[in-house]
Amino acid sequence: MPSASGGWGNGLLGVIIFSGSLPATRVAVGGFPALFLTSARAVIAALIGLAVLGLLSQARPRRGDLASLTIVAIGVVVGFPLLTALALQHITSAHSIVFIGLLPLSTAIFAVLRGGERPQPPFWLFAVLGSATVAGFALSGGGSASFTGDLLMVAAIVLCGLGYAEGAALSRRLGGWQVISWALLLALPLMVPLAFLTWPADWSGIDVPAWIGLAYVSIFSMFVGFIFWYRGLALGGIARVGQLQQLQPFFGLALASLLLHEPVAWSMIVATGLVVACVFFARRFA
Repeated sequence: MPSASGGWGNGLLGVIIFSGSLPATRVAVGGFPALFLTSARAVIAALIGLAVLGLLSQARPRRGDLASLTIVAIGVVVGFPLLTALALQHITSAHSIVFIGLLPLSTAIFAVLRGGERPQPPFWLFAVLGSATVAGFALSGGGSASFTGDLLMVAAIVLCGLGYAEGAALSRRLGGWQVISWALLLALPLMVPLAFLTWPADWSGIDVPAWIGLAYVSIFSMFVGFIFWYRGLALGGIARVGQLQQLQPFFGLALASLLLHEPVAWSMIVATGLVVACVFFARRFA
């Protein structure tokens, strides 16, 4: 029971941190090329991970862990950041909520395929219902659509779900922050040359919001969030705690309301209530 509670608490903190990722990415790609943003955030986070691993004298992962760490790196270090950055050049961050609503379902599927979990049949009912609620809410708000952007987001969601499930399974033995740190270091030989090759030709035109966006996705989205998220998935169950991602779009909208004084529609309150109910029942049957 304490492990389950700790899993939900850590998972919730991870979701809150991740809720700012897409808006921050949207702001950052206004000043930085998508490939540079992807590589730069990974390099910055890898340097943080290297420092923490060194300070805490962590042992190297086993040779047998390299395949899993490679999958994590492909999914959450390279794939999701790059594909979402490219997609957000074609669609708005609001439109991307449609696809983020499918991420818990993707994570649950890979929890079965890669994590060995076996949720009960009613779990899938509430998982699909919650994802459909989020997608329906996002679509009701409009937003620009693009076939290219939508296709990139679908690919991003598939890779992210795989990276979440694989990393969570590995976190049960290595620890959450250790997994993301080693995955970042594994990708570093690719990310450093890519950062130099895509280096912006003119830095003078990059405004402060773009720098803030880069800082957020590098420190919080790429490193700090995973400390809580992987620990939450490992403690509470990948499929079960993964359903908390259904709340991510609503946390983002709530933050926009608090920080930017944007109005909160009644439909958001209703949709949030439905999603909370779906998460509650999915938790019981996972």
